[in-house]
Amino acid sequence: MGIEIERKFLVRGNSWRNLARGVRYRQGYIFASREKTVRVRVDGSSGSLTIKAGSKGIVRKEFEYEIPLSEADELLDQVCERPIIEKNRYTIEHDGLTWEVDEFFGENSGLIVAEVELERLDQSFSRPEWVDREVSGDSRYFNAALVRNPYCLWEKNCKIGGPETGS
Repeated sequence: MGIEIERKFLVRGNSWRNLARGVRYRQGYIFASREKTVRVRVDGSSGSLTIKAGSKGIVRKEFEYEIPLSEADELLDQVCERPIIEKNRYTIEHDGLTWEVDEFFGENSGLIVAEVELERLDQSFSRPEWVDREVSGDSRYFNAALVRNPYCLWEKNCKIGGPETGS
């Protein structure tokens, strides 16, 4: 069992785009509530099944298992709730920590969020200049919540679509 301590922020500007190449992710939820989620993910060429539970603020238990890509695809296509989350993930090193920037597509097009995982709840860290307002406590930004309430439903000018480039 692992413990996840994750802080989540909105992203401003485009300067982060030159720092990493994106990997295409597809993920869906077999079950999702505020207390626990069961997620299926395909990232690049691998599949995983993740269970998250016991949330206390930004801390929660996390169990993650690699599964065959064909099974992950089948679960996404036939079992998971709709819409499937589609995004590119960019991994960027900054001041000794790894930041993950998620650029969403489909029904969540227009949303760009940065996450950083910490080792301790009280750990201090510096934010890159492209990191904006913290949204860790706003459940609308949880990936599982974006299935039930996609970003396009709370943004008037959201354009549904995929990436503009082949990254």
